Amino acid sequence: MVRRAAIAAPNAHATSAAEQALAAGGTAVDAAIAAMVSATITEPGIVAPLGGCYLNVWPVDGDPVVIDANVEMPGRDQPGERFGAGLIEVRSDYGGGMTTYVGPGSVATPGMFAGMGMAHERYGAAPWSALLQPAADTARAGFALSRTAQSYLVLVADTILAWDPATRALLTVDGAAPEVGHPVRDEALASSLEQIGAEGWQTVYTGDIARRIVEDMRERGGLLGATDLTAYRAVARPALRSRLGHWDLACNPPPSIGGPVLTAILRLLHASDSEITPARAATVMKDVLDIRLDRIDTAADLAAAGAELLDTLHTIGATGLPTSASTAHVSVVDESGMACALTASAGYGSGMTIAGTGLTANNALGELELNRLGLHALAPGTRLASNMAPTTARLEDGTVLAIGTPGADRITTALAQVIIHVARHGESLQTAIDRPRMHPRRLEDGTDRIEHEQDEVLAASLDAAGLPRHEHPPQSMYFGGVGGALLRPDGTLEAGADPRRAAATLVT
Repeated sequence: MVRRAAIAAPNAHATSAAEQALAAGGTAVDAAIAAMVSATITEPGIVAPLGGCYLNVWPVDGDPVVIDANVEMPGRDQPGERFGAGLIEVRSDYGGGMTTYVGPGSVATPGMFAGMGMAHERYGAAPWSALLQPAADTARAGFALSRTAQSYLVLVADTILAWDPATRALLTVDGAAPEVGHPVRDEALASSLEQIGAEGWQTVYTGDIARRIVEDMRERGGLLGATDLTAYRAVARPALRSRLGHWDLACNPPPSIGGPVLTAILRLLHASDSEITPARAATVMKDVLDIRLDRIDTAADLAAAGAELLDTLHTIGATGLPTSASTAHVSVVDESGMACALTASAGYGSGMTIAGTGLTANNALGELELNRLGLHALAPGTRLASNMAPTTARLEDGTVLAIGTPGADRITTALAQVIIHVARHGESLQTAIDRPRMHPRRLEDGTDRIEHEQDEVLAASLDAAGLPRHEHPPQSMYFGGVGGALLRPDGTLEAGADPRRAAATLVT
């Protein structure tokens, strides 16, 4: 039986892949996996196959579970001189200016395929190969470069994309970023996806694909080795629960950063009986993010720091409580009521294409905001920090929601605002996504201000509260790209996509 489902994904290739997974007998989880694999192929630079992810699954009968497949610190078998090496400093105008490090030394142990494999084994119904074949077909036939991907490639064509000949040949034209609509084809990548589909996700960690990764890393001086890949395990954890209005919400728990921060914001807003004005929401978000910057990002134990944030909410309740491009999100809810929210990230991208495979790798070890203790400072096997916060939710009447967004530290604030509009104001999913957004930001000089999209009501509320602010144009890409899927009690399926980024929805 072909399941009906609502799907929100980065582009039409991804929604088509999800539809094909459903046609093969797949569940919401199968559809989300197929869509995300497709997105890693068709949004080059924005997300990559050898990255990390979180899958938030709320099954029809059972409690919500989050599969943690975030990247890990590698280097178990490496000599001391490898640590701190293999890194290339890159400066870009992205996000108003950023510095990151790429190269083979920036590549963390990827978790995405392990996480997807676990989710498929637990909640899937379609053949594993059917989830990867649509992406392989697209890579072989070719696809037109999207506006979102092209806008990022313009900023990194002469830096991140320049040092690896294979990457440069595929994603630049004479060293410059291609135009929107430029055809991209990769036979090697198509073959690798088909191999992973035929041999199983384990080949990325213990099979032929793993061997190729290790050989290329060894030759080019990366930290990632065979022991790191063999030792990697996706981890299933009970979801972190909170309530807002009548909604029961589930987020990813520690050691992630995004889930606890979003949960803290939502719990504080839920505790307030007063109207949630823009100023009130901004103040809550600012206070939670201040604690995150001051105490969580530099913590040696992210799990303990995230738990401490949630345990000490009362200490901030009295007052009311820079950035990576390479993140993508898929939301799927099927007609049975299964929900899957899947967010994946590859950092800014390492620029490294694994020789002979077409598979591009993350640069999580080079992201300064995820390595505040220093580059290569973590012990091998340590999960890295993450802003990702895929969320599922339910109402007692049978309404089911899957929602998430890319956007680094704007992930939690974008989701909090959309969820507030749905859960407290009773707005439709698409209306809530379209609403103007804001985000508290700490500047380099230590001062704070509220970044916000142009809106008279929002601006007036912030001014009345005396909050410094900076106005952006309407529907700015800076504020994320929320995608949500919804099932109503009468069986109606809905999907909402963010006009701030290129996106696609499909209701089958």
